[in-house]
Amino acid sequence: MARKKSKKKQEEELFQGLAGMAMLGGIAGTYSLTSSWQASLIVGFIGVVGVIVLMVSIQRKRAERLKRSGIAEIDQMDGVQFEHYLGHLFRSQGYKAEVTKAAGDFGADLVMSKDGKRIVVQAKRYKKNVGLKAVQEVQGARAHYKATSAWVVTNSNFTQQAYELAKSNGVRLISRDELVEMLLVMKEKLTNSKKSGNVKTSA
Repeated sequence: MARKKSKKKQEEELFQGLAGMAMLGGIAGTYSLTSSWQASLIVGFIGVVGVIVLMVSIQRKRAERLKRSGIAEIDQMDGVQFEHYLGHLFRSQGYKAEVTKAAGDFGADLVMSKDGKRIVVQAKRYKKNVGLKAVQEVQGARAHYKATSAWVVTNSNFTQQAYELAKSNGVRLISRDELVEMLLVMKEKLTNSKKSGNVKTSA
């Protein structure tokens, strides 16, 4: 089965399409006005260069955001470190989060609570896409811990089968792109908190 495309892959395909349209549109438009193939090719080339410059600029900004998020450090963590880091991340969002014991966790790496609701989380620090097994395990953990929600969080992505099973079982899947957004929000909160602390200290 096909896998759900990442945001980066979707952006690459979009820009490839835009480059093709810019080239063909520029050639066709210029030729209809000038009847000159030479001028048409020049305009088409300029259009492609413009799209490439825009693509490079956006990708550079994306790389800067990834660096700020700290996702590269997460990619180097082992599974236990990732679990504890997620505990820190979710506590910054107002959850009470507890990392379960490494052995005999019944499919949940974290058990969280907020607003009277209990959530079980399975953490997958992977290089490849996460498959069905993680969804099945966290679904079992939801029943065991009598939780209202079940999540799987990864620094990677999920297979299409995992997405389909999660949808039919009400399991939330948090992939790399969403995790990066969460990390950026946490970093921004920490930065603002430090600034506020500095202001109070100097007052």
